[in-house]
Order: sequence, then structure tokens, then C-alpha cells
Amino acid sequence: MDEEHLRRAIALAAEARAGGNPPFGSLLVGPDGAVLAEERNSSLTDDDITAHPELKLARWAARSLDAATAAGTTMYTSCQPCGMCAGALARSGIGRVVFALSTDQLDGLKTSGGFREVPADGPHLYDEAKIPVQGYYP
Repeated sequence: MDEEHLRRAIALAAEARAGGNPPFGSLLVGPDGAVLAEERNSSLTDDDITAHPELKLARWAARSLDAATAAGTTMYTSCQPCGMCAGALARSGIGRVVFALSTDQLDGLKTSGGFREVPADGPHLYDEAKIPVQGYYP
């Protein structure tokens, strides 16, 4: 069953590319094996760098599914989710992710390699920054 759904994710990636977008596709399968939703990358046609299929499905799951149902779902995706999408998936409650290409394999297919790392500097101002956060999380 995993291979069948991965093949569909790859087909969705081909559809995204044919539509002028980066070649990524994903689908979300419910606990009973039924396909709940499908998405394609639309970051170029939507002029939205966050329009990755994994992120769109994570948003959909968080809005549309109760926690127990979400926990029983599986996302099938043509490529390993990026950091942005992985964070959204963790917060959405989706149960598991199965991917075709790894990030390293994808980067090997790019003539320019992967994305550059953005320099980060921190943490700073702990005593001030903790004030609005303390007590928010159980």
C-alpha cells in the first residue's frame, strides 16, 4: 500500500511541474486507508514560498481532523519534508510521513545543490524573552 500511495505522490509532483511549479506532491491517507486529501506544490503560481503540499495538508489536517483521527493518518510525499513543513507536520498531529526522495537525494539532483544556511545569532535577552512565554505551556 505504501508504494501505491508514494506513486500517487510522485504523480502529483509531475502535475505540479507540468503546471509551472516545483515538482512536489503529497497526499494524506486516513486510518482506514482512504485518501483524505491531495496537494501539489503551488509556490510559483500562488506567489507564495510556503505553498508546499506538505504544509497545505498539515494546515488542512489541523483544521479538519480531530486529534485521534489525525494521529492515525499517514502522509505520503514525493520528497522528505523541508524544515518548515516538518515543523508544521509535528504541530498538526499527523501520525506519520512516508517519503520517496530524501533531502540529500534531492540536493544531489539540483545543479546548484541545496539552499544556503541563513546565519543565526542567539539566544539573547533570556530574562526578558521568557516573560511572555512563562506559564503558556502546560
